[in-house]
Amino acid sequence: MIQFAVVLKNAEWTVYRDGQPLVSGLTRSEAIAHAERLAFEAEEAAEDVSIVVQDYLGEMKTRYSGG
Repeated sequence: MIQFAVVLKNAEWTVYRDGQPLVSGLTRSEAIAHAERLAFEAEEAAEDVSIVVQDYLGEMKTRYSGG
């Protein structure tokens, strides 16, 4: 399973893949859109995917998909 995460770090929204930062300096909505594009590409390659998104209060919400 591939995990993408959108997390606020150092006052910037960052997209991670399996714990490794991919891109930072985005708005929250840009980061979510980027993670969703990456997840769609992974799903197209028949991978199982989860997307974890931090909300403005620091709570983490997870969405899963099948490959």
